[in-house]
Amino acid sequence: MSNVQDTTQKDIDAHALHAEVQYKNFSDLAGKVVFITGAGSGIGRAMADAFAVNGARLALLDINAELLNKAQQELQQTWPGIEVETVVASITDDVAVENAVAAAQARFGRIDVLLNNAGISMNKPTLELAAADWRRAIDINLNGAFYCAQSAARRMIAQGSGVILNTASMYGTVAAPERAAYCSSKAAVVMLTKVLAVEWAPSGLRVNALAPGYVQTALTDELVRTGRMDFDALIARTPARRLGKTHEIATLALFLASDSAAYINGQAIVADGGWSAYSYI
Repeated sequence: MSNVQDTTQKDIDAHALHAEVQYKNFSDLAGKVVFITGAGSGIGRAMADAFAVNGARLALLDINAELLNKAQQELQQTWPGIEVETVVASITDDVAVENAVAAAQARFGRIDVLLNNAGISMNKPTLELAAADWRRAIDINLNGAFYCAQSAARRMIAQGSGVILNTASMYGTVAAPERAAYCSSKAAVVMLTKVLAVEWAPSGLRVNALAPGYVQTALTDELVRTGRMDFDALIARTPARRLGKTHEIATLALFLASDSAAYINGQAIVADGGWSAYSYI
């Protein structure tokens, strides 16, 4: 089995990310207030960099205080003068979520974009899936997404505009064995996205979902290390013959949050290197 490259220094490469997005026109995002959950690592951390490149003001939430503080320090070092508010909280706590969003609104005066990114993986044979594991996946991936969307939307509807991007998964659109809790929770996020999109569009909101395939993060590295993921088989199965990069998902979020995507609403945008299109086994 091949080893996935170490992501401790590759997870976020601010200079590579800047090179990726600097030629794209997302100037309408400058000054926007962007609330990101799961912002301490992985895709959420890449999102923070991507929106920072484009002059956004950031409110970052994560359950890991150490990662969150590191993210804030690195962002402020890379882009001096950037406004960054942080809060340590669990998205499964609806009261903590409401307090965090209220604090961001108090600091910045509004909430323009919610990147509803926090979530967990759950890869276990279904007959061995404990009830506690099932509840944990649903509580974080689905309930947490709902609490954050509801809290942010209260502010967005009052101001007459806003964008919510829920991080789902390609496994919210296609099935796989030993992922009953994960697939179910992410499929529910896709349907939640559609419901909120049609309900809140008349109030000036857009709600879409990002549905990444396999993206190289510390989480995928851990799955390979513990033998829960066969890296060689995974690459062979992916038409692009590689994993996705966190900045590629972050750049997709930039587009969907921008005015360039003003007529895209209620969609789950899959970015999986062709995985779900490839039906040959």
